[in-house]
This record gives sequence, structure tokens and C-alpha cells, in this order.
Amino acid sequence: MTLPPKVTDRAFARLAEIGAGAQGKALRVAVEGGGCSGFQYEIALDDPAEGDLVLAGTGEGEGEQVVVDEVSLPFLANATIDFSEELIGARFVIDNPNASASCGCGTSFSI
Repeated sequence: MTLPPKVTDRAFARLAEIGAGAQGKALRVAVEGGGCSGFQYEIALDDPAEGDLVLAGTGEGEGEQVVVDEVSLPFLANATIDFSEELIGARFVIDNPNASASCGCGTSFSI
């Protein structure tokens, strides 16, 4: 059985901090062909659509959502969606056990 991606409390808290849910938006995480390793992540605030897997926040991130479309879902099985703040910047990151290799940019991977 394929498990859906998980979203950390830190990622939901960041969505609450930027007011995504209050604006009626969700964090869309998608996989597209391209990038330097074959596939790339597309991460954006977007409206949930019919057929999306909706992952809902609790606690500090209650009311926030992360959505994944049906085509991207198999590529993100068992992945963890997180938010990272480092000296070089802050961003949503994906720890994907399905990726056999990734690029230094952090958004491109191969399977």
C-alpha cells in the first residue's frame, strides 16, 4: 500500500504565518517533467481542485492545507513536506524516499 506524503507541523505553521488559509489558498506540491535530473517540484500557493489529495493541518496550522494532484501523488508517496529556515533563506523542502538522485538546487530529482 502506498502511503500519502506527510506534512510537518512546521510547514503548516508557516502557511498559517503567511495567511494562506485565510486567503482561501493551499500549498500545492506537484511533480513535473524537467529540471536537471529529470523531474522537478513545483511548489505554489493555489486553489484546491477536484481530485486533489488534501492534507489538513492541526494545532497551530489548523485551517491550512497542502494539496497534491493525482498525477504527482505516486512520485510523492511516503515523502515529507517541511519548511526550512537557514542562513541562505527559507523554503518549503521535500524529503522524498522515491528519489534516487537529486540536484544541488533541491528542486530537481530522478527516480
